Amino acid sequence: MLDILIKNGTVIDGTGSKGFIADIGIEKGLITILEKSDKTKSAETIDALGKIVCPGFIDIQDHSDNFWTIFTLPRMDSKVMDGVTTIIGGNCGTSLAPILGEGSVESMRKWVDIGNVYINWDRMSSFFSELYKKELGLNFGTLVGHETLRRGLMGDQVRKISEEEIQMIGRMLSESLDAGAFGFSTGLVFSHARMATIEEIRNIVQILKENNSFYASHIRGESEELLPSINETIQIGRRTGVPIQISHLKAVGEKYWSDMQKAIEMINIANEEGVDISFDIYPYDTTGSVLYILLPDWVSQGGRKEMILRLKNVDLRDKIIKEMREMNYNYNNITVSICPRLKEAVGRKITDLASSQEISPEEAIIELLISANGHVVVFNREILSEDNIRLALQSPYSIVSSADAAYNVEYARTGEFVHPRCFGTFSRVLGRYVREQKVLSLESAIQKMTFAPAKKIGLKDRGILKKGFLADVVVFDENEIIDKANFENPYQYSQGIEHVIINGKVVVKNGKHTGELAGKVLRHK
Repeated sequence: MLDILIKNGTVIDGTGSKGFIADIGIEKGLITILEKSDKTKSAETIDALGKIVCPGFIDIQDHSDNFWTIFTLPRMDSKVMDGVTTIIGGNCGTSLAPILGEGSVESMRKWVDIGNVYINWDRMSSFFSELYKKELGLNFGTLVGHETLRRGLMGDQVRKISEEEIQMIGRMLSESLDAGAFGFSTGLVFSHARMATIEEIRNIVQILKENNSFYASHIRGESEELLPSINETIQIGRRTGVPIQISHLKAVGEKYWSDMQKAIEMINIANEEGVDISFDIYPYDTTGSVLYILLPDWVSQGGRKEMILRLKNVDLRDKIIKEMREMNYNYNNITVSICPRLKEAVGRKITDLASSQEISPEEAIIELLISANGHVVVFNREILSEDNIRLALQSPYSIVSSADAAYNVEYARTGEFVHPRCFGTFSRVLGRYVREQKVLSLESAIQKMTFAPAKKIGLKDRGILKKGFLADVVVFDENEIIDKANFENPYQYSQGIEHVIINGKVVVKNGKHTGELAGKVLRHK
């Protein structure tokens, strides 16, 4: 007898092929039937007549580990209720392992205040061992973060890395890959990692070739530096032969919006020349990032402690403010979303904070960072182009991702404002850009959420509906699916996701979470 039988649905298998009517039988966590079947004996039957049945969505750019919600909110409701069944952490240069010293822990602090967190692992293998003890709401795999390794080894020293240290980083990366990590990531826009040269990154990335792993890069710049950063990343792929994933590709600031077309053309040409390079994108015109990246680069060099000392230095204040003003940010579009140590700032614009204190916006940012000990996350509204989102979604090399963490509706009680992409990324693409705007076909969109990320990551038994594959399945109504989360109230689950099955267990039934924690720790084989 089958554990689950999904009947009468339109199957879109994730490969990009047209949908077809079929029944799906699930037994012992695997897909055993994928055709019209008269077999009716099953412990549970789902009638999917008029509905779409597809693979569970894979979020290749997730930050539930960096924001610690993988531990504090293990059901990870907002992702599951958006159809996500697998997430990949360790992105943008920061992973939770290996811990090489205080510097590794310090790299995590740019995302969340972890002063009261107890870390009882060091190597990637012991991190996995700890995860195995916990129940997970969805499948979790991880990359190895460059900054986690680099700062763990060098601390906050501002100097050129030595050849011996690069080799040590390489050995720790190899050990982590052998333990089951899926690849390597960088966050070259962040203070400590900006010091890394292309030679350093290339020497580390080439290690991935031996393990058939991939490299994900939060590139050095997304405004003036966008095109040179794309070129650098392509050169690394060309020289190493390693598959490349550019994290949350975007052109930041209206002045640079036209560069998005050029960036995608560069990626197209690179693929034609044999470089395996793709990119992920989230479907919003608003970014969410740490506040300190609005500072001149030199201010944050050496890490958070050095940054705070410089911000407090009266002799440096005028220089910092002068350089910030030259950046021409529209502070009226920047809103504080997370600030654990100064919660009264949450939800307020930088201009409002400045006005209430009768100081300039630049001074308000400095004072806020000092008061919050550097732990501030902000939204930057309308800084991305809606046309560029559509352009990127139409590229054959794009993958849909959230670039953020999982939460639940109860988290609203904290008073923090999370980005709507935490709740609605995948349903927004299917509802807004597929059904309403017809930017891309349903089959193409689903491929960008399933098979495309699975192939890049190296998941050989997920991402496609196929006999013998693991049963991660989503059933949704293509006429109803849409995101509900917005910036005024992000804590709203998506509409139209009716059933979610993870590893053969029903986690969402008739649009409600069952409480089942069916996720698994994934390791690269």
